[in-house]
Amino acid sequence: MKHQENYNGFKKTAKLIADIVSWTILTILVVIAAFLLYYFVANKIYASKGEQFSPAIGLYTIVSPSMEPNLRVYDVIIDKKVNSPNEIKVGDIITFISTSTISKGLTITHRVVALVETENGIEYKTKGDNNMSPDSTTVQFKNILGKVVIKVPQLGRVQQFLSTSSGWLLVVVIPAVLIIFNDILKIFKLTGAKKKVTNALQTEEQKEQKEIAKKEEIKVELKRRYNVERELSEPDPLPTNCKLTKVLKENKKVEITPPMFELPKLKNVEEELPNPSVNQDYDNSKKKIKKGKSKKKC
Repeated sequence: MKHQENYNGFKKTAKLIADIVSWTILTILVVIAAFLLYYFVANKIYASKGEQFSPAIGLYTIVSPSMEPNLRVYDVIIDKKVNSPNEIKVGDIITFISTSTISKGLTITHRVVALVETENGIEYKTKGDNNMSPDSTTVQFKNILGKVVIKVPQLGRVQQFLSTSSGWLLVVVIPAVLIIFNDILKIFKLTGAKKKVTNALQTEEQKEQKEIAKKEEIKVELKRRYNVERELSEPDPLPTNCKLTKVLKENKKVEITPPMFELPKLKNVEEELPNPSVNQDYDNSKKKIKKGKSKKKC
């Protein structure tokens, strides 16, 4: 159990480190790609205008020991664009396009050691910190690319490694493929989880529908049993005289006529029935008999 917990902790830590490394590399690559895109587009725009492109921020890798020990080989410098000649002073390190016969057209990074007044304006005398003598030619302001503001030690080794096929494969291609593969796995996992949730909801809904249908069937069955028991428990009502006569006639058993009777006639009702209440009962009985006679026979 303890071994399993240690393994799970190690697995989580390794996954966290891998995520941090992969996302860091991806962020760096995105920044570099954005910078290269900006540089490419701006260079094309300036070239279409017939002007030299000078980016606001430039990154350069030191490839010679002329500025050691301050700037070593494979150090990366970040230059800021200079908008006015007055921004450059003695002691500043600048990056410029060389016009000397030895390194004409090359990008050089040296320190300004003096300001020289010429008929073309202020020019700058430069010298490498590790060189014995200053540069043979002065630098015009129009050839300056920028002034060094930040140094990143040995970052150029990463650039050199990335420039090789193996470095590009290990640092760029493989991490990119792993990130894409991981995202695809996440998409599949989310899709599978979504399907499971949907199936679970459908199953619950089907269960509820089945329970409701079962309850309805039970209700119908109970109602049917109740009606049957009620019919069996209640006796059939006796038929009336007319209905009984009709039934018997149909069965050809015996003919029965509805009972008919007449009260005897009294000569003197008041003498025979002196009590008024009895007389009233008699009158009511007589009326009922007359109504019975007037009804249709069965």
